[in-house]
Amino acid sequence: MNMSTAFDLKEQDPSVMVYDKSLLTDHDIYLFKSGSHFRLYDKMGAHPHVINGIQGTHFALWAPNAQSISVIGSFNNWDVSAHPLAARWDSSGIWEGFIPGVLNGSLYKYYIHSKQNNYRVAKKDPFGFCSEIPPQTASIVWDLSYQWQDEKWMEIRQRRNALNAPMTIYELHLGSWRRGVQESNRYLTYREIAQYLADYIKEMGYTHVELMPIMEHPFSGSWGYQTTGYFAPSAHFGTPQDLMFLIDHLHQNEIGVILDWTPSHFPADEHGLVYFDGTHLYEHSDPRKGFHPDWKSYIFNHGRNEVKEFLTSSGLFWLDKYHADGLRVDAVASMLYLDYSRKSGEWIPNEYGGRENIDSMHFIRRFNEAVYEFFPDVQTIAEESTAWPMVSRPAHLGGLGFGLKWNMGWMHDTLLYFEKNPIYRKYHHNELTFSMLYAFTENFVLSLSHDEVVHGKGSFLNKMPGDVWQKFANLRLLYGYMYGHPGKKLLFMGGEFGQWSEWNYEQSLDWHLLNYPSHQGMQKWVKDLNQLYRQETALHGNDFSADCFEWINCSDWEQSVLCFLRKGETPESRVLVVCNFTPVVRSNYRVGVPLGGFWKEILNSDAKLYGGSSQGNLGGVEAKLVKAHGRDYSLSLTLPPLGVLFLKPQLK
Repeated sequence: MNMSTAFDLKEQDPSVMVYDKSLLTDHDIYLFKSGSHFRLYDKMGAHPHVINGIQGTHFALWAPNAQSISVIGSFNNWDVSAHPLAARWDSSGIWEGFIPGVLNGSLYKYYIHSKQNNYRVAKKDPFGFCSEIPPQTASIVWDLSYQWQDEKWMEIRQRRNALNAPMTIYELHLGSWRRGVQESNRYLTYREIAQYLADYIKEMGYTHVELMPIMEHPFSGSWGYQTTGYFAPSAHFGTPQDLMFLIDHLHQNEIGVILDWTPSHFPADEHGLVYFDGTHLYEHSDPRKGFHPDWKSYIFNHGRNEVKEFLTSSGLFWLDKYHADGLRVDAVASMLYLDYSRKSGEWIPNEYGGRENIDSMHFIRRFNEAVYEFFPDVQTIAEESTAWPMVSRPAHLGGLGFGLKWNMGWMHDTLLYFEKNPIYRKYHHNELTFSMLYAFTENFVLSLSHDEVVHGKGSFLNKMPGDVWQKFANLRLLYGYMYGHPGKKLLFMGGEFGQWSEWNYEQSLDWHLLNYPSHQGMQKWVKDLNQLYRQETALHGNDFSADCFEWINCSDWEQSVLCFLRKGETPESRVLVVCNFTPVVRSNYRVGVPLGGFWKEILNSDAKLYGGSSQGNLGGVEAKLVKAHGRDYSLSLTLPPLGVLFLKPQLK
């Protein structure tokens, strides 16, 4: 990929700059000052433009505390005196100008001389659409024109992203999903990944992919969560159009794309947003509000209109220009609590003396309102790790306005349970059943994400107790229980075939494991779970209502067995889920059911093709008129060891 300058104007006379042909109208400035301009990316930053037949680029930058600003770049030999910008007369704090001859591909930065302390610094463009490959830090003038071919997807995506639609999400990190192993372990480009990823996701039956942050970031070890380019995709993988091609190709294969997005904090790199114009422009000035002690990063000042507009514009930008189908919003809890990760005396209470960050609450609500106003067919998803109420309820009802929320409580309790030796699980039965007390308080996504397979936590497979066979059986059981439980589904890459090692962002997944039958069986199990989940409306169609779920038996802690029904609109659409969390075969285990007749065993995690021991019910069981669990009919089942069964009534 070559993003070098397309035009080199070494001796440009600054007098030819035109200041009276601004892209910013009076209405833009009115919206900007009022805090309600959410498409700033159309006007701010660098925009190739033609004025009076002259090709060039219009630059606009918000820096109200600057004494002077100039554009430096490959077109003027980085000369700080060559191309000064002019401050607008309207007290907006915006500086702008048009530079003839600066074309697509030109490298540039803003050289800012602050009114404060004679501070001088070269900054990349906060609204830059394209960046150099790190560790280089310049922005690049870039035209975002692209001929999309995803019209069919865009017409149907409201149905595909609806809350009653199946949603099974494959979370991945582009830099380590696959690499050019035979080519010095290089990154694959967006275009190279497109065909591999689309084919794999279709084969596995996922409905969506979720890309860990692909916005530009200086340090790969942050996995993208330390963002410097809120409008620029990572240049490690190609150009903006290359990313558009990837998303377009996924859409053409009817695969939704969710982007991970970080509006809570930003890194301390000098070329980025920090101390932007010699003042704390984007961050809080008081470190008790403006500096994150865990991540050593700066916290956005969500109480400032221009910052809220910047971030909301960023979110809408990826939905607009890149056709993203959703945004997973990172670290929401860190925005909501003033004392997040702080000791007593290290934080400032709000105006009412509480710990809630009122400014961030208002920002989040207004952001979600803007998203659903302009893009009603997408979803926003909160990674919120506390019991904050009504995260996925509308703002006008007092909620935060997200469409969905990660169920971190379910994840924590479930993994804690599964990591225990099965002999002790009966003493922790409530760790599984507790989730149903709050399962319908939010629109939950059950997430087994990247955060659970790093920093010494072990891979999902290695978390499981027992010998190798039991580890695989436990993991199949975990996934089966997850797909039976109410809520949308998310699984991090590598988990679907049972990667042994923790995730390492510097290398490809261990795809060679698929040469072994046990890993092939795990992958086949996840594929079949995805297929069953998508075809059975009882498993996805009414996920967020208590009407979709009914316990058959949640109290058999002694034998560590759970039985429950997922209910659709008709009796025959019901699905019975039975989980045996011990490595003991349980014969003649009686389960009450609401209907007589034949119940077909539609999925069994212990089947031989998945690597199991082939214990089961020979395709199904006839319900007898024998009372059990308060029901007139019941099934006499063989429960496989560390296994899960899915059964469905076959009405004549």
